[in-house]
Amino acid sequence: MINDSELILNKDGSIYHLNLMPEDIADTIITVGDPDRVTKVSQYFDRIELQKGKREFITHTGYIGHKRISVISTGIGTDNIDIVFNELDALVNIDFVSKGLKSKLTSLNIIRIGTSGAVQSDIEMGTILASSFGVGFDALMQYYIKPYSAAEKKLEKAVWDAFPNLYLKPYVAEASASLLAQYAHDLPQGVTMTAPGFYAPQGRNVRSENTFPNLIQLANTFQSEDLRITNLEMETAGIYALSRMFGHHALSINAILASRVAGHFSTEPEKVVDRAIKLVLERF
Repeated sequence: MINDSELILNKDGSIYHLNLMPEDIADTIITVGDPDRVTKVSQYFDRIELQKGKREFITHTGYIGHKRISVISTGIGTDNIDIVFNELDALVNIDFVSKGLKSKLTSLNIIRIGTSGAVQSDIEMGTILASSFGVGFDALMQYYIKPYSAAEKKLEKAVWDAFPNLYLKPYVAEASASLLAQYAHDLPQGVTMTAPGFYAPQGRNVRSENTFPNLIQLANTFQSEDLRITNLEMETAGIYALSRMFGHHALSINAILASRVAGHFSTEPEKVVDRAIKLVLERF
């Protein structure tokens, strides 16, 4: 039995942060960072059966044809991913009455649709890119133990060697092979670097003195056999790592809005994000 302080429920029986009951979510979930982007996804649903929200966590559940889908906003960063993915897993795999693990576990399909910046000059703004791996430069997985594949271990070692002066060890997690095949078979793919912030942690320098002023250059020149770091953002590695740990399937689809090499930002970011949303929804 899980203690009340470990798995917190609201007075109505919903889970603490997401404000959701187990029946409120589908087995296929789209995550977006921005709460306003939830409606930009659900506007393409044929019908919406549920709309709930608490803090930055907004959920719409509905249907495209006979396919039931949920879209949930996570907010920005892997600290929020920690909350969302633990609570999503609890919603499908913990009995809220007995506070025990269900005898039959559910594996969710989770697709992130998010924005990102490219660190390679041949990846143009407006590209829709799938993350084959996520590399976490944040601290989230310093607190968890997850299974590692041979490919993850190999890439992680290469990252450690390429970034020797970091104060923590980056972690690596790979995308779901089945979701890559279904949703990204014809998309460019790459290794996505997940940062714990938007400015210095992503190599930006507005009015700061950065510890790693050459971060983008290091990312740009990283190579491990045929793998290279293609883009950076703030959630993918945490999503992949927690999904692997819990036994869920995850895929990150990135709308490339910036070129960090050329120093440019998209003039039509909403159109790029909308293309990414339509691409995913058309493949259900």
